[in-house]
Amino acid sequence: HVQLVESGGGSVQAGESLRLNCAFDAYTPANVRMAWFRQAPGKEREGVAGIHRPSTATYYAYSAKGRFTISQNVMRDTVFLEMTSLKPDDTGMYFCAAGDGGAWHETRNYRYWGQGTQVTVS
Repeated sequence: HVQLVESGGGSVQAGESLRLNCAFDAYTPANVRMAWFRQAPGKEREGVAGIHRPSTATYYAYSAKGRFTISQNVMRDTVFLEMTSLKPDDTGMYFCAAGDGGAWHETRNYRYWGQGTQVTVS
């Protein structure tokens, strides 16, 4: 079955950068959209960035535009989220997800989820 494994989280100071990685296996359909979501304590899970695997079209939340970049590697088995100029508001658990159809930022459109990686910005 499809497995998504996130890594790369950590604790950083405001203004610093982090790169998150989402590795997925061969069972992940080639025509899905991958996305990063984050969830802060007491808040709903929100879409941060998405990428359509076949076309590489990308999508960003307003808060992420200009600071975050989503991409995939040549082998197309890993999706990255490059985060720069991090702010305390970026703190949360970051989840990788795979799905298709509907609005990219809505959790209901994603069938597969990773366990998450924590990002803390102070």
